[in-house]
Amino acid sequence: MLDDLVTIALKAGAAIMAIYARFDPATMATKGDGSPVTEADAAAEALILEELARLAPEIPVVAEEAVAAGQVPETGRRFFLVDPLDGTKEFISRNGEFTVNIALIEDGVPVLGVVYAPAIGVIYAGGKGQGAKVADVEAGKIGAWRAISVRAEPQHGGLCVIASRSHLTDETKSFIERFSVADFVTAGSSLKFCKLAAGEADLYPRLGRTMEWDTAAGDAVLRAAKGAVLTMDGKPLVYGKRNQKDDVDFANPWFAATGRFDPFASAEQ
Repeated sequence: MLDDLVTIALKAGAAIMAIYARFDPATMATKGDGSPVTEADAAAEALILEELARLAPEIPVVAEEAVAAGQVPETGRRFFLVDPLDGTKEFISRNGEFTVNIALIEDGVPVLGVVYAPAIGVIYAGGKGQGAKVADVEAGKIGAWRAISVRAEPQHGGLCVIASRSHLTDETKSFIERFSVADFVTAGSSLKFCKLAAGEADLYPRLGRTMEWDTAAGDAVLRAAKGAVLTMDGKPLVYGKRNQKDDVDFANPWFAATGRFDPFASAEQ
């Protein structure tokens, strides 16, 4: 199924890029939570939902824009999580760091994931027991896949920390200050998970608002590359969170995504 999800992501990326070429910020709308949404979000999600219905009609799909419209299916032990255009702010600012995210969840764990950045021309994929990989994409065609994995250990001189370009909270900054940091970089969308998976960084903390569709595909790629996404109590992030006491369905707690580095066992003052 991973290859099928790759194909679907490529098609969604093509739909997004057709709109990106002629995008007018004046056509942007705002959702109830204040976040922006564009024609590209809707077009990509409609395509992905149609393709997933053909591929696996028995598996429910939780998709960002559908949920925003009140269309929330029942979720059993297996379901898809879809963010058709993660990084809408990056899309609007035209820096290219937006992605198509498709993940399969089983028993609360992201077991398959695809992250495609169509403007940059790179796609990441990974699955439980399958490892993680990356390939360049040119004119919609995938080049040779390359296996990726997290760094064996932080490089000499301290950690390479990657953080959100658009959502760097004060709490995240304070968390980062606990460690010896040699390099600090920012990136948009779920590319942060993928850069960890490819061994390009050690730590991605996110002490701020995210939803499950924001993280699931990147989390699947990172786990397949032998990394982890841990909540503030040091436990793996889980998916399919419904009827939460203190938050809405599918909302994530704060987390730290890591390679081999354990931020909760290795804090440095």
